[in-house]
Amino acid sequence: MVVCEIFIRASLAAILIEIAMAANHIVGGPNGGWDTNSNIQAWSSSQKFSVGDNLIFQYPPNHNVIEVTKADYDSCQPTNPIQSYSDGASTVPLTSPGKRYFICGSPGHCNQGMKLAIDTLASATSSTSSPTISPSPADSPAIPVIPSIESPESTNSPAESPEYITAAPSPLFETDVDSPTFSPVIPSTEKSQDPSTASANKENVQAFIGIAFSFLLMFIAF
Repeated sequence: MVVCEIFIRASLAAILIEIAMAANHIVGGPNGGWDTNSNIQAWSSSQKFSVGDNLIFQYPPNHNVIEVTKADYDSCQPTNPIQSYSDGASTVPLTSPGKRYFICGSPGHCNQGMKLAIDTLASATSSTSSPTISPSPADSPAIPVIPSIESPESTNSPAESPEYITAAPSPLFETDVDSPTFSPVIPSTEKSQDPSTASANKENVQAFIGIAFSFLLMFIAF
């Protein structure tokens, strides 16, 4: 309840402030009016129109007020009105910023100067954004720069000195791995002989030589 009451009071205060600051602009000024005898353009150039203000048109029955577009304002064309008033005391609230155009729809009156163009500005009660204040360099605390002390060993990085570059041994190219040595087996072309067979062959050869020598001696004796 307290929050709702505060909100309602703040809203009412804002409305009252806006109403108090709103201005009622009597078209043509206190010494003129909405007629062919008043210099309406000179009057409008001396005014400042804001959102929340009111335009008050006061005129006799032979006049009226018609709000039109910029093109119809320039050509004094009243056949396509945005708004039209003919009560003799017309109040037009300025509810939004932007340009608005008014003419008198009676024949020939617009060409005689009964036309009004205004530029409504934003409400004076609208809050303006506060400028962002950034600290100046003089206000910023100075941060001392401490030089780094490098040891002589760190002046030359391993990437810059060739003597520090060592290649890591690759397991694919290791030569110190002990691998078994395989000697090729060459098949022998000689047949292995039994020792008893070799001894018999030797005795046969010796007997053959003895027989041959005996025949030789017999041949010599004859």
